[in-house]
Parts: sequence; structure tokens; C-alpha cells
Amino acid sequence: MNVALVTGGQQGIGLGIAKALAAGGFSVALAAEADPESPAVREALAALGENARYFRHDVRDIDAVPALLDAVEAELGPLMTFVSNAGVGAPVRGDMLALTPENFDFVLSVNLRGAFFLAQQAAVRMLKHQAGYRSIIFITSVSAEMVSVERAEYCVSKAGAAMMAKLFAARLASENIGVFEIRPGIIETGMTAAVRDKYTARIRDGLVPAARWGTPDDIGKAVLPLARGDLAFATGSVIAADGGLSIARL
Repeated sequence: MNVALVTGGQQGIGLGIAKALAAGGFSVALAAEADPESPAVREALAALGENARYFRHDVRDIDAVPALLDAVEAELGPLMTFVSNAGVGAPVRGDMLALTPENFDFVLSVNLRGAFFLAQQAAVRMLKHQAGYRSIIFITSVSAEMVSVERAEYCVSKAGAAMMAKLFAARLASENIGVFEIRPGIIETGMTAAVRDKYTARIRDGLVPAARWGTPDDIGKAVLPLARGDLAFATGSVIAADGGLSIARL
């Protein structure tokens, strides 16, 4: 059975991805900072079934990456798919001219630095095993290109992650490892709960051509064919999973 590691897979978009992979026949490893005994983790594992495991890991702790991957391989087997999903939003929304270095560094430490070095070591493990098609999928955001001046650090981190995906795709294409970037739009999760009323009104006014919020399941459905290798020759592609939000319109 193919093994997939999903960071931040115990909730939100990550859980939607994990459910799609589990339904598609993958054994799924979830990695996040949350307490293993927390309700979110327990409920996620119950929903995913017997071929799912949880590993506590802070993506900022790059020194702990080898131990995480060792544990995943010992429990489930060689890693075939890595989904880099864990991320944080701007700690404080506000004028970018008042953005503090502390908040900037925090967001980039998770969304860019931590994501890069975990993907790096996942790729090294995949090359070591040399077993069939493998994949790395970066979950970024429409904010990789669309500007939100009240969330500058988040936009910068996602723009960097977009380049990260291209770099890994170019490096790994000849190794039968497909690398993709998925850019979610406005997705209904805990992270967006605080701005639900604001975006519901804007969606009603035409912001999203699909005329609805996205769901974690929408993102899971986009990930599964990439992980299976259905689009292997499209490595390096960017998929806008946003209901048309990022389409330039007059």
C-alpha cells in the first residue's frame, strides 16, 4: 500500500486531503504539533480508519525531521507521497507598514523554511527507495499571486512556496517524482472562521465565479490524482483550486 505523509492533516484542508488519500487506498501519516490525545486528532484518526497514524511534529523543528520520517517508515513503510500542507496565517491582520519582524519570521519559519527542509528530506528518502512513481504536493494559496496588504507576511511566504514547488519539480522530474502546487482559494476551515461573514458577503457579490465557499474535500479531490500519478507528465504544474477566484476579470 502506498504511504502518504500529510502535514497538518488532522484538521481543515489537511484532513480533507487525508480523507481523499485514504479513500484512494493510501496509508496516511498525519504530522502536526497538536496533542495526540486532542479531540481533533482522535476524530481524524477515527475518520481515516486503521491505515492511518498520527505523529507529533513541529514543522519548524527541522532537526526533528529525520526522526519523523524514520517513525513513518517504521509504522507504515516507505514514503511515496508527501503533501506539504501545514501552514499558519498572519498572526495579526493590519497595515503592512506596521508588520513586526517577529510575526514575519514566525510565518516564514512554518510556511517556507520548515516546509522546504521537510520536503528536502522527504525527497531524499524517496530517492533512496527508488520504487515506482512518487509525488510531492505543495499546498500554497491564491495569495502566492493575489495581494492582501493586511497579510503581507503570509503572501510573501506563499509566493516563496510557489517557487519552492518549481525548484523541487525541476530537480526531481528525471527521478519519476512528480511535484505539484495546489493553490486553494477561499476555503471553509477554522483558519477562515474569523472572516466568514466578510467573505460570505463578497462571494455573494461575485468575488468567486463558482458562487460558493470551497471545502477541504475540494482540495482533497485535486490532490488524489496527483498522488496516484495520473498527471505525472504535468510535473511542475500549478492548480488553482479556487472556484475561479484568481481568473483575471473586467
